[in-house]
Amino acid sequence: MAKREKRGKSKSSAGYNQKTGEDFLKQNAQKEGVVETASGLQYKIVEELEGPRPDEYSTVLIHQRALLLNGSILEDTYRKNEPDEVRVEELIEGLQEGLQLMGKGSRFKFWVPSDLAWGRKGTSNKIPPYAVLSFDIRLVDIVS
Repeated sequence: MAKREKRGKSKSSAGYNQKTGEDFLKQNAQKEGVVETASGLQYKIVEELEGPRPDEYSTVLIHQRALLLNGSILEDTYRKNEPDEVRVEELIEGLQEGLQLMGKGSRFKFWVPSDLAWGRKGTSNKIPPYAVLSFDIRLVDIVS
């Protein structure tokens, strides 16, 4: 096997991440309670409340735990007990879509395909190319 082919099979390669992510999403979509939207965003309702829902221009207060599929934690506001205040339109595309499905006080789990997150570029050393991301989000409040 040529060096180039070996590199393509590396666990840190974009090709490996893309295949692993696609396989995960196919299997995850079959699990009980998991819903997939037309865009490919997957979610599971942990706790649903019928409160008001944000729109893309809302500023929201959220608790979030963001992970890579390998379990690496990217962010965890639950642990710090300090929710983030963010504008929905400034989030990755998958979370923009997902937050608008949630009523105030609800808690959802999201699995965001790479094309609704940071895609083929990733971000610095934290999020690799083609990474599928997992989020556990509680919509604490809609600020405005």
